Amino acid sequence: MDLRGATAVVSGAGSGLGRALAAALVSKGATVHGLGRTEKKLLDLKVELGDQFVPAALDIADEQAVRAWVERTFIGDASPDILVNNAGAGYFAKIDELPSERWREMIDTNLNGLFHLTSAIVPHMKRKAGPAHIINIGSILGKVGGAERSGYSATKFAVQGFSESLARELRYNGIKVTCVNPGSISTHFFERSGIEAHDNMLHPDDVAQLIIHLLETPDNLLVDEITLRPLQPGSPPSTLNPAKTHHHHGT
Repeated sequence: MDLRGATAVVSGAGSGLGRALAAALVSKGATVHGLGRTEKKLLDLKVELGDQFVPAALDIADEQAVRAWVERTFIGDASPDILVNNAGAGYFAKIDELPSERWREMIDTNLNGLFHLTSAIVPHMKRKAGPAHIINIGSILGKVGGAERSGYSATKFAVQGFSESLARELRYNGIKVTCVNPGSISTHFFERSGIEAHDNMLHPDDVAQLIIHLLETPDNLLVDEITLRPLQPGSPPSTLNPAKTHHHHGT
């Protein structure tokens, strides 16, 4: 896909990977509708990126709000070429210590929000001429479970299955679906679970550039799934240069 003049919707655009991806898309000439729960972060990003970034303060777990926004935004022939389902919530804890409201937040954002946004946007993509692409941000924990990761891992395994099914369903409509499964990204995303970011983690800008590459592949070439991880796991030996951290998955 040629990204010049393309229209993209990116959830969780206020920070982390979503923010990096919005910036990368705008630099390629796309218009980005950036969704997030924190309006100030989105407005700050608009100051940085200019008029090609269109902020939308929205909680994707709220189905009525999502559907109303999609119908209001894409009228007539207007249609998104790209949807990046990036927003996510993650809490790591032992199963008997994971608060049920945290479990429900992960389900509401990582699964229900994914459904709300995708099901509302797909009809518009089906009507448009030319290529379209849905990128679902999964996780390495959508392929391999881990201790004290049960809730988050359950949602990301589900994202994998959702993506595989959707890719088969939409390919004949000319709509690509790719599930991107990153290992740990250097952000604030998991700090609530006591995991500190460090420089050996993947960097949001690097992951964003990979997604740009996926979007720019030839129209008849589908990468339906890709897994990426740091080459060197674990924090670097030197603590003289603490890692620069960014938010991930955006709120």
